Amino acid sequence: MSDPFEDLLEEQERVEDQKQTRPKKKRRPGCLLNLISGTLVAGTLVVILIFAIVFVNPWIGFNPYPPPTIPVLVLTNTPTPTPKGVLPATWTPTVNPTSTPTNTPTPTNTLEPTETSVPTADIESGTTFSIQEGSPSYETNTIHPDDGCNWLGVAGQVFDTDGSPVSGILVEAGGIIGEEEISGLTLTGMAPDYGEGGYEIVLLNSPFASEEGIYIQLLDQANLPLTEQIYIQTYDTCDSNLIKLNFDQVPVE
Repeated sequence: MSDPFEDLLEEQERVEDQKQTRPKKKRRPGCLLNLISGTLVAGTLVVILIFAIVFVNPWIGFNPYPPPTIPVLVLTNTPTPTPKGVLPATWTPTVNPTSTPTNTPTPTNTLEPTETSVPTADIESGTTFSIQEGSPSYETNTIHPDDGCNWLGVAGQVFDTDGSPVSGILVEAGGIIGEEEISGLTLTGMAPDYGEGGYEIVLLNSPFASEEGIYIQLLDQANLPLTEQIYIQTYDTCDSNLIKLNFDQVPVE
């Protein structure tokens, strides 16, 4: 018969041997994954928060690429020059109304415009003029080389019975070229490039062909006609964009 005490010891030794030989359970990586996930979520929240702050205030200090600062615009007022009159008091031009800007400061130390002498025609009442022989003639615009072919005008001189140039006679241009209405007024003696007593009226900014669509007429200081309305022809070539038209005084019989 076996001893119960010895059996109990053997059973305990067998249990201890089983515990030593039993493989240990491996620790699951769940804790490590949870730690990594928590770190990524926290980092994502921090990045979203930084982007939101930069979107609301792009000029914040930690933004490495702030937008450029827009310069402040400074408005300045430009004084309007005062035109000086060069036409005689008896001539009343028709001027289209122009809106005048408000709140325009008056510049200080403004120089007064100098008076330009206006030539006065020394002719008798009832004097008439006629087209000079050989007029009109057509030439290339050499008086205004910067404009070149982008110019069309009429010019010339007015002479008295002695063949001397006369200044101070009104020269008017009117009519229609194409769909453009022509209206011009000047004084003989105002365009010395064409000689003493010369005049010039610009018609268009380019040559244009027309069949007696415009006229030239001389007027005295009282706007009374010294000639009839003389209709002239224009051409669309650059070698005929300057129309030379001279006048001679008709002797009184």
